[in-house]
Amino acid sequence: MIGQLRSVVIDCPDPRALAGFYSELLGLPVDDSGADDDDGWTVVGGGLGQHPRLAFQRATNLREPRWPDPDRPQQFHLDVTVEDIDAAEAQALKLGATRLPGQGEGFRVYADPAGHPFCLCWDD
Repeated sequence: MIGQLRSVVIDCPDPRALAGFYSELLGLPVDDSGADDDDGWTVVGGGLGQHPRLAFQRATNLREPRWPDPDRPQQFHLDVTVEDIDAAEAQALKLGATRLPGQGEGFRVYADPAGHPFCLCWDD
């Protein structure tokens, strides 16, 4: 092993707002230790030294993804396991997610408030 995953970093126009969305979606705390609105960086999950974390970095000129448009690729996506897909979907939509076209066996596709795709997944 060369190293361990520290963070997955997501570019977005408003790091604090998107961190709040994922904090509610995943039930993880926003870690404000060392955060500064001026630096455009916010973290969700464990504090420094606790892994893995989601970090949100300001990208003012970001072209939001438009899944499944190849001219505006998804860049990355998260798979989130849920027990009750209908209840999870209702909560995600209330937080500001948008349902996107596409559903496979065991998953549905959404966009977070900044346009990044993510999937709610369940086991049948």
